[in-house]
This record gives sequence, C-alpha cells and structure tokens, in this order.
Amino acid sequence: MALDDATTAFLTEAAKAGGPPLHAMTVEQAREMNAGLDALFGQGPEIALVKDVTLETADGGSFPVRVFRPDAPKGVIVYYHGGGWMLGTLSGFDTLCRQMADRTGMTVVLVEYRKAPEDRFPAAADDAWTALRWVVANRPELADPGLPLVVGGDSAGGNLTAVVAQRAAQEGGPDIDLQILVYPVTDADFETETYNDPQNALMLTKESMVMFWDAYLPDAAERSNPAAAPLRGDVTGTPQALVILAEHDVLRGEGAAYAAKLREAGIPVEEHVIPGQMHGFFTFPNVLPGAAAGMDLVVDAVSRLG
Repeated sequence: MALDDATTAFLTEAAKAGGPPLHAMTVEQAREMNAGLDALFGQGPEIALVKDVTLETADGGSFPVRVFRPDAPKGVIVYYHGGGWMLGTLSGFDTLCRQMADRTGMTVVLVEYRKAPEDRFPAAADDAWTALRWVVANRPELADPGLPLVVGGDSAGGNLTAVVAQRAAQEGGPDIDLQILVYPVTDADFETETYNDPQNALMLTKESMVMFWDAYLPDAAERSNPAAAPLRGDVTGTPQALVILAEHDVLRGEGAAYAAKLREAGIPVEEHVIPGQMHGFFTFPNVLPGAAAGMDLVVDAVSRLG
C-alpha cells in the first residue's frame, strides 16, 4: 500500500528544508541533521530512576549507557539504537526508551556504542557485547535476575542485537529470552529486490546504506564476517524473535531473510511487515502513528514472557 498520510506529510515538510541528501552529507552534517529531529519527539513519561553510566572498553575507550528503571521492574531490555553505526545519541532515543520502560514495566538500558568512522568495526559490536555483560553483572540493581532478559534494537541496532544474540548462543550465555529486531541490517548485499525498488528510496536509500557501510567497515571483503553481517552467521540456539519490518524499506528483504533463517533453525519467530511505513518509523514516537503500532507489538511480545 502507499505510505500513510502522516509519513507523507513528514517527508513533504522535510523536503521543504532543502539541503543535500543523506548520502551526500559529511559526517558532521548528517549528525547535525539527525540531532535536529530530537525536538519532534517531545518528552517521554516520567520513570522512577533514570541515570547515565559510562562503561570502559578493553582497548581503553569508553561509551555511555542510560538506564530507565521503573518501579518494580519486570525484567531488563538492552536496547541498541539505530543510525547506520554513525548517528544516534542517548538524547535522541530518550523518549522512545522512556515509553518502552513505561509500557513494558521493564528496565531499559539504552546503549550509545562508539560510532564510525572514528571507531570502525568491530567497535560497535564489541561495545554491544560489553553492555550486555555489564547488564548481566548488575542485574540485582536493574531487575531481579530471575526475570526476563531481552535484547533489541532498530536498523544498525537491530544488527547489533542479532550479533550479540548469536555470540551469546555460541559462548554459552547469557541466556536471553527474546530478541527484538526492528528493520535490522543483516547483510551488505545492495542488489536485493527491496534495495532496488524506487518506492523504498525514502528516508533511507541504497546510497546512504553504502555510505554507512563504507564508514563502518570499508573493506567490502570483510563484510561477510557474521559479527558484521549476521545473516552470514550461525543462529542455532539464539532466542525467540520478534521481527518488525517496514513495507517501504530498502532493508525489508534482508530482515525477512533473517527471519526465515531463524525459522529454518527452529527458532520461534513472530514477524510483522507494517504497511504504509518507511524505514525509521519505529523511532519517531509522538510523530508517526506507526511508531505506536510498533511499540504495541513490543509490549505484547514482552508481556508473554511471563
């Protein structure tokens, strides 16, 4: 179906602002543009405890996480934000994660991993794993250790979600109860049908994904590494999955392919293609109705964990 009215109106207003397309921007321009969206989302709900923590990396670096802990949390969601491994901040995803914590009743740990091109692959994947291990080590402060542990993310964050889920399965833990994959990056194949469908060239295009991959992992020969392209990896033993895709998205094909790979390995998968939506819809709370629909799916899936 066609884009919904809210998305069409948003894209029309964005076009009026002018400026180069995303793939023609410098890194600084892209980050400035991305940060300019934050004001659209408004304030999220009040959460009992919100605090920032700085985590150290093995190579002497660091990155922040933001903890959103409601009263009597029902578990923990580790959330990796999207942005092509290049964009995205704690403030840009604050409203989304407040809503997630409020509606699921779970502590949400938002991870602001190090960004490309300053920190290329495998920095983001390593940080995603470091954050997950930190959550496990600090479970008593976040939620009772016997309650569910969920990993989730959108776009590049969905990529990191799949990567840590595979690593946890291969390394014998931690035990993850659910992986939430929102239009995830799972491969670096730019010749899929959805990549080359002009109806999908909206906020995210083939050209901008090429730019993101070039910044994150410039050596194309290395992009088959499962820690970068989880579609090339072993999904045996990974947790059940909620996969949320957008109808008009260059990444829809590889997201659907990953859902199929999980099913073939015997992993329970709940897959939804949200009609009339473009890439990025989930992370536009209070702006695009599709964001609320996506959050409803997350809340429902998490509620069934017990």
